[in-house]
Amino acid sequence: MLATIQYGDDIMKICILSDSHDNRRLLETAVADSKRRGAEAIVHCGDVVAPSTLNVTQHFDMPVHVIHGNNTGDQFTLHRMAEKSGGQLSYYGMDAGIELGGRKIFIVHYPHYAEAMAATGDWDMVCCGHDHKLRVDWLDNIKGSKTVLVNPGTVAGIGAPATYIIADLDKMEFEGVELDMADIQNTGN
Repeated sequence: MLATIQYGDDIMKICILSDSHDNRRLLETAVADSKRRGAEAIVHCGDVVAPSTLNVTQHFDMPVHVIHGNNTGDQFTLHRMAEKSGGQLSYYGMDAGIELGGRKIFIVHYPHYAEAMAATGDWDMVCCGHDHKLRVDWLDNIKGSKTVLVNPGTVAGIGAPATYIIADLDKMEFEGVELDMADIQNTGN
């Protein structure tokens, strides 16, 4: 049985991102932009790689929920960072079931695994990454309703635009956001 970790029910908007692949600049830019848009928490769907990449999220005072993906990096250090973060960083390993804003959310790196978890109907939202393709789909589940599958693409912009998703958990609305690479290069962010 998968344990569900519950956090504040008052969180309404979250930043969903994935596949940062050590790109601190773009990760920090996405988190800053999402905070300006009202995000109160971060869900990272894997492929952080070096744990120190997550240091750029610390000054935003937002909880970060992260799994490791297929580029696992240093899992020991990720565990240690989470232990020392005072609750700001939660590292779950290969997948996680959490509750934010009263919504049950499953986080996994692989899209095929995400589709299978969405089909169970046990989750309001399933988040994944891996293929670097931005996607928001409402999938039929075995309970006769729909579960939203959210893939934010790659925040690092590897082989695709640098993207993330803002999710409004109250309205269950999702906005894909593409980072403007010209602005990032010109400002040196």
